[in-house]
Amino acid sequence: MEKFFKTIQPHSGKILAFVVIIFFSYLGYNLYHAPVYGFENKFVYLLKEYGYIILFAWGMLEGEAGLIMAGLLSHTGDMSLYIAIFVAGLGGFAGDQVYFYIGRFNKSYVHRKFRGQRRKFALAHLLLKKHGWPIIFIQRYMYGMRTIIPISIGLTRYSAKMFAFINLISAWLWAAITIVPVWYFGEEILKVLHWVKEHWYFALPFALVFGGSIIYYFNKVTQKKDKYEN
Repeated sequence: MEKFFKTIQPHSGKILAFVVIIFFSYLGYNLYHAPVYGFENKFVYLLKEYGYIILFAWGMLEGEAGLIMAGLLSHTGDMSLYIAIFVAGLGGFAGDQVYFYIGRFNKSYVHRKFRGQRRKFALAHLLLKKHGWPIIFIQRYMYGMRTIIPISIGLTRYSAKMFAFINLISAWLWAAITIVPVWYFGEEILKVLHWVKEHWYFALPFALVFGGSIIYYFNKVTQKKDKYEN
């Protein structure tokens, strides 16, 4: 495994770009040839037809938007609730395993490529030292740290087998905790989404304020960590 990662490391950026281009080209092709009219209808058709593939890829990127999509499609009967949780969890697990092994076998690459993320890595090491293995569960809900923490754990001597086991359980719980409530309250959520679509001029400022507040909070936390170190 170590030899494999060291071999592909110099070309990892090109490999990732190639995979992403192929994936989105495939989706774009099927979106264009969807047997329905209108972009919105084509997009919905794509989700229904290739939902599990999209969900796995979205899970690797660890986006809750993909889980919400799965919950709504499970509510409408276009996805199986149990399969959606299983697939989304596997995607989240696979993504974090990649990040973990990047840290484990490519330390010089990490230090070079993530030089500007020094504050986040310092915070990640502090959280790991303070909380131990539960941080593997917590990190999935931490904005701005979901990539950094698995890489940071990979940089340590933490057991790869233990990380994989906890990571898998954590990923399935993460998927279930998000998908099941959306599935259960699907009708109410669909009504809210319809209202947002009709009144986007109210919803957009709220989303910007909410997102800005999360970013501001994270920056304050990392600034406090810097002051503590200095």
